[in-house]
Amino acid sequence: MELLTKETFKEKVFNYEENQDWKFEGDLPVIIDFYADWCGPCKMVTPVLEELADEYKGKINIYKVDTEKEQELAAAFNIRSIPSLLFAPLQGKPQMAMGALPKESFKKAIKEVLLVD
Repeated sequence: MELLTKETFKEKVFNYEENQDWKFEGDLPVIIDFYADWCGPCKMVTPVLEELADEYKGKINIYKVDTEKEQELAAAFNIRSIPSLLFAPLQGKPQMAMGALPKESFKKAIKEVLLVD
């Protein structure tokens, strides 16, 4: 899992400073975990995301954004509670989920939102 800064986010996911409408910049669908180090539920999500990163290697990318360090990025996506998870398919609009999701919920979103089996 790669930790994104504002700059790498704009390159790999969405350049929100240049585009008003969603325009995905990546070559694989992504899950982005907006988290903070002090957040207990965020710590519960990390091992699940690590497992999914292995299971879906080459099919999706999983990124993390530290909301404490990247406050502007968190504000751009109206992150009010963490963990917040952004599911961005190659085509179509991204979807946001809140809270520590169980692995099965991630797998369902990967299939239904990211369109990856």
